[in-house]
Amino acid sequence: MKSIFDDDAELYDAIRPGYPDALVDDVIALSALPPRGRILEVACGTGQATSAFARRGHRITAVELGANMAAVARRRLAAYPDVEIRVGAFEEAELSPASFDLAISATAFHWIESARGLAKIADALVPGGSIALFWNEHVRGDADVGFFDAVQELYEHAGLRRWPLKPIDEVADRSAELANSGRFGEVAVRRHAWEESYDADRYVQLLSTYSDHRRLPLRTRAELLDGIRKLIDSRFGGRIVKSYAAVLYHARVL
Repeated sequence: MKSIFDDDAELYDAIRPGYPDALVDDVIALSALPPRGRILEVACGTGQATSAFARRGHRITAVELGANMAAVARRRLAAYPDVEIRVGAFEEAELSPASFDLAISATAFHWIESARGLAKIADALVPGGSIALFWNEHVRGDADVGFFDAVQELYEHAGLRRWPLKPIDEVADRSAELANSGRFGEVAVRRHAWEESYDADRYVQLLSTYSDHRRLPLRTRAELLDGIRKLIDSRFGGRIVKSYAAVLYHARVL
C-alpha cells in the first residue's frame, strides 16, 4: 500500500500541491538550522519539499520507497549535488547515528511505522536536532462556493465516504504522536492557509493521485471522476478553488 503512488510518479509530480515558503521558513527558524545544515528526509516522493530546502543550500539525504518516485526526484534535484536520494523502506535504511541537524517528512509520515520511525529519526539526529513533520490538509475556506458539499452525492454513490471539511483552526491535531514517543520534547504547531485553483481536468487528475480513489474498482473510479468533471463544468463554471492548511509539527530530540 505504501507504494501505491509509484505507478504514476510523473502525474503525482505534476499535479500534487507543494508547500508555502512560509512553512519552510518556519521549519528553518524553529530548528535553528545552520547554513548547509544536514537534513534527513523521510519518504521524499518526487522531491517537491526537498527542492525548497535544497534551494536554500542545505545538504539532504532523502529516502523514498518507490523507485519511480525516486527517479523523478533525482531528475528534479539534478542541479543540487548535495542531495542524495536513496531507494528503500525508511524503516530499513542504514543511517549514521547523530549525523543530521534536522529530519523532515512532507505529507508522508502516516505511511511510516510510527514508533520505529520516530526512534530511528531520534537516533540519527545530532544532540538538540529537530524533527519537522508537515501535511497539506484540505480545509473549508471562504473560496468554496458549495462544490465540496455538492460533490458528496457522487462519493456516496461510489461508496467512498468523504469527511465534512473543517475550518483551519479545527484541523485534527497530529502532535500526540510526537509528544507520546518519549524521544522528543515540546511540540510546536504552525498552520498556514493557502489556496489553489483547478479547472475540471486538473482537479480530476489531482483526485487520481489520492490513495482512496486509486483503490476504487476501475469502473467505479472512472464514473466518479467523470461525474466530478461534469459537475465542475456544468454548475461551477469549469473551475473551483481548493483551500489548504499546511500544518507543521516541530520538536527537538531529547
